Amino acid sequence: MYPNRLAPIEAAKHFISLHFPDCQGAILAGSVIREEATDTSDLDIVVFSENIHSSYRESLIHDGWPIEVFVHNLTSYKAFFESDRKRARPSLPRMVAEGLVLKNEGILKAIQTEAKQLLTAGPEPWTIEVINMKRYFITDALEDFIGSNNRSELLFIANTLAELISEFILRTNFRWIGSSKWIIRSLKEFDEMFAAQFIKAFDLYYLTGKKSEVIAIVEEVLQPYGGRLFEGFSLGK
Repeated sequence: MYPNRLAPIEAAKHFISLHFPDCQGAILAGSVIREEATDTSDLDIVVFSENIHSSYRESLIHDGWPIEVFVHNLTSYKAFFESDRKRARPSLPRMVAEGLVLKNEGILKAIQTEAKQLLTAGPEPWTIEVINMKRYFITDALEDFIGSNNRSELLFIANTLAELISEFILRTNFRWIGSSKWIIRSLKEFDEMFAAQFIKAFDLYYLTGKKSEVIAIVEEVLQPYGGRLFEGFSLGK
């Protein structure tokens, strides 16, 4: 799977030894650790160094591998943990908690414990005001989806609807959300059966143009919170 280049863990350790020899900790995360790597996968590496004044991210090639490196000092990561918690997308905490330790000079246990506790606690619950606002925007997208006959527009309306409804069911169930491939991964972590239903509904629409199953799944998700919302909704009044 990795012709003409080092194995991922070996490449990551080599990268750290060359570029961050004085760091106090380093973690390899991402698809190679989850055994989900493809031919285009990169290496996600989180570095902790007391010599770094401010956090940064850098993309480069090393030993034939595309590498995304996320560099923090021993306190700067906390702001990113908090930012990820507020947006309900725990990118850095997940990398730190689930990654493979490449180097540790006694600092990673506490940081990984912090990351795991954040992941276990979950995101802040939505208020009723936020739930109603999300219902309104889902309703708006659903009405566009039902009413439109323009295939080119519908492709993007369906995409918006998929993102909105996945976010809604995850957040109202106090679960983390994701973007891109992490949308479906997050849904599967929450409920395998619902994820399968979700995939089937949208796949059927994209393949055949049949809308009924997408409409049904949206209605199902909204129903416990009062269904569609239009009349009476206001924002900033």
